Amino acid sequence: MKTEKSESIATFGSGCFWCTEAVFERLEGVDKVISGFSGGTIKNPSYKEITRGNTGHAEVCQIYYNPEIISFKELLDVFWNTHDPTTL
Repeated sequence: MKTEKSESIATFGSGCFWCTEAVFERLEGVDKVISGFSGGTIKNPSYKEITRGNTGHAEVCQIYYNPEIISFKELLDVFWNTHDPTTL
């Protein structure tokens, strides 16, 4: 996906992407959040296969943000304060 000149992208894997998506969508300076999957051993797996934990995929959120409004460090702070590191 092409970004605007002033837009940057960060991708975080943090367990259930629905919860993560909701947190980042509320931040000023975040333009959009796209949920998806990263890694894994199966090409084009179903959501059910992934959530069973047998494919090696991680649920991720790709965050499009304006670094003039919110920094990558601020995004990381939100990530580390909302993420359970025992989940993929």
